[in-house]
Amino acid sequence: MISSVLVANRGEIACRVFRTCRELGIATVAVYSDADASALHVREADAAVRLPGAAPADTYLRGDLIVKAALAAGADAVHPGYGFLSENAEFARAVADAGLVWIGPPPSAIEAMASKTRAKELMGGAPLDPATVTEADLPLLVKAAAGGGGRGMRVVRELAALEGELEAAASEAASAFGDGEVFLEPYIERGRHVEVQVLADAYGTVWALGTRDCSLQRRHQKVIEESPAPGLPAALVATLHESAVEAARAVGYRGAGTVEFLVSPQGRSHFLEMNTRLQVEHPVTEAVFGLDLVALQLRVAEGSALPKTPPPANGHAVEARLYAEDPSKGWTPQTGVLHELAVPGAAPGLRVDTGYTAGDSIGVHYDPMIAKVIAWAPTRGEAVRRLAHALRRARLHGPVTNRELLVRSLEHPEFIGAQIDTGFYERNLDALTVPAEGERHAAVAAALADAVSRPGTTVTARLGAWRNLPSQAQLKVYGDHEVRYRPTRGGFELVDDPGVRVVTADARRVRLEIDGVVRHFDVTDHGDGHVHVDSPTGAHSLAVQPRFADPQDRTRPGSLLAPMPGTVVRVGDGLAEGSRVREGQPLVWLEAMKMEHRIVSPASGILTALHAVPGRQVEVGALLAVVNEVVAPATQEETAS
Repeated sequence: MISSVLVANRGEIACRVFRTCRELGIATVAVYSDADASALHVREADAAVRLPGAAPADTYLRGDLIVKAALAAGADAVHPGYGFLSENAEFARAVADAGLVWIGPPPSAIEAMASKTRAKELMGGAPLDPATVTEADLPLLVKAAAGGGGRGMRVVRELAALEGELEAAASEAASAFGDGEVFLEPYIERGRHVEVQVLADAYGTVWALGTRDCSLQRRHQKVIEESPAPGLPAALVATLHESAVEAARAVGYRGAGTVEFLVSPQGRSHFLEMNTRLQVEHPVTEAVFGLDLVALQLRVAEGSALPKTPPPANGHAVEARLYAEDPSKGWTPQTGVLHELAVPGAAPGLRVDTGYTAGDSIGVHYDPMIAKVIAWAPTRGEAVRRLAHALRRARLHGPVTNRELLVRSLEHPEFIGAQIDTGFYERNLDALTVPAEGERHAAVAAALADAVSRPGTTVTARLGAWRNLPSQAQLKVYGDHEVRYRPTRGGFELVDDPGVRVVTADARRVRLEIDGVVRHFDVTDHGDGHVHVDSPTGAHSLAVQPRFADPQDRTRPGSLLAPMPGTVVRVGDGLAEGSRVREGQPLVWLEAMKMEHRIVSPASGILTALHAVPGRQVEVGALLAVVNEVVAPATQEETAS
C-alpha cells in the first residue's frame, strides 16, 4: 500500500492529486522552484522540498533532483502529473530504480507512445520528411515528438516558412520538455480533435471511457473540452474505442492514458498520438462516469485489478480553461497579483480546479492557466448554460483573463449547435473579442463609487445630502470612458448619460436605473491601477486614467516594446543597428510562460536601436528595438495614377 506520494509537478495538477491523496489517507509531498516558494501546492502539501532555481530546466525537469527529494521526504511513490517529466521514460525508470512506486505506465509503454513519431509508426503511420515535402503537401503541422499542451507546434502554409518554423518549434519543445525533436504531418483543415480516455490494469483489463471533444483550441492548446464528443455517429465512436484499446494493449499499457484522433469533415478518423499520462481535461470524464481517475491510478499502481467493465456514462460535462492572457492581443500572457478568485455556487454539477487563491502572484515562468471550471448536467445544453453562467458571475480581480472569450464561445451559435472544429477561433476571434457591452455603465459606477469613497458617505437619489457642492461637473476617466457627473442635493446628476439615473451609490455598490431597469454594480479597487466592476450581466476591469495625458508617456515612433515580461531567447540572425528590415520580419523572440513569442518589425525600414540581448530578462513595456520606417519611392505607374 502506498503511504506517501510526491507529485513531480506544480500548480493545479499537484493540488488535484493532493486532494485525492487526502481522501485516501495518503501523505503528500510537494516540490517547488524558487518562483513557487509560496504557491498553493506547496501550502497544501504535508511536506515540501525546494528545487533551486526558477526555469523549468533547472527545477521541474530535473529528474535526479526530484528522485532525491522523494527519498529525502520519505515518499514511497511518485505521481508525475502532466507536462514536465510525465512522459519521460528515463525519469520513470529512475523512480523505479530508487525503490519508489511509479504512478504511471511502464517505461516501455512511455517509450513506445510518448514519442509521437514512434507512436505513429506503431499505429501504421509515419511522419513526413521535411526534405521531400512540396507545395502539394501544404498545409503542414510541425509538432514536438515529446510532450503536448500545444508547445512546439506550428502550422506551415508556405514552404518558405518551413525551416524557420521547424527551428522555433524545436526551441520551444526543448525548453518545455527537455527534448527538441519535432516532426511533420499533414494539417487537416476544419477537423475535430476527439480523444478517448483509457484506463488499464496489470491483468489485461482496458477501459475505454467514452469520448472527449477538444476542438476549441488556441495555439494548438485546448481551451474548452467536453464529454461525450457531441454528434458523432455510433459506428465512429465504436471505431475510436476499439482503436484506443488496441493502442493500449499493443504496448502493455497500465494506468490512465489518452488516445487522440483528428476527425476529418468527411468523418474519417486519423490517429494523432497517445498521451501516456493524465490529461488536463480529465475532470469531464470523471463527471460523466462518476469516477476519480487519480484514485484509480493509485489503486492500479498498488496492484489492484479494475472491474471488467466501467460504470455507464451519465449526462454531459464541459470544461473551460481560465487563462491569464489577453485574447484580443494575440493571446498575450499576463502577470500580476490575483486579488480575487471566486466562482459562485460551488453546487452539485460545478467544480473548480486551481493552483491559486486570492493574493497569489501569476509569474512568467510557467503556464498561465489560473483554473479549470467544470460543469455537469443531464444534457449538453444544461451543462453549457451552467458553465457560462458560473464564468460570467465569477469574481476575477487581477491580470487580464480570457473569461469573456470563454463565455462568448459557450454562447456562440456554432458551439451551441455542436458545429465545432479546430478552426473555430481562427474564424471567430475578432467577433469574440470586441469590447464587452455594458462597459460604459461599469465606468459610470466606478466613478460614482470613487466619488463617495470617503468613509461614512452614502448617496441615495431620494434621501441623500451633499455638502459643499461644486458647481462644475466632475470628471473621471476609466479606460476609454470619460464620466462627467455633478453632485446634487438629491444624489448625482450624470452629464453625458441620458436614460441613466443614479438610484443609490456607496463605495462598494452602485445601483443604476438604465432605460427603466434597475441594475447593481459591485465596485472594487485593489490599488493596482484598475477598478473591477462586477454585475449579473458581466464583469469589467477598467484602467484608472489621469485626467490629462503626461507628455513623458509618449513612445518614440517605431518602438518595439515587450508585450509581456519574459526572457529574450533569440535575436534575428545578423541583426544590428543599421540593418535593413522588412515589414513582418521576426526580430526578437521572447519566452514567457513556456511559450515562445515573436516580435516582428511593424514596417520596412532601418533598425536604429537594438536593446534585446539573448538571456536578458525584460519587463512588460521594455524597449526591445526601434525601426525607422523607410517609404519606398513611388513608381511611375503610381505617380501617373
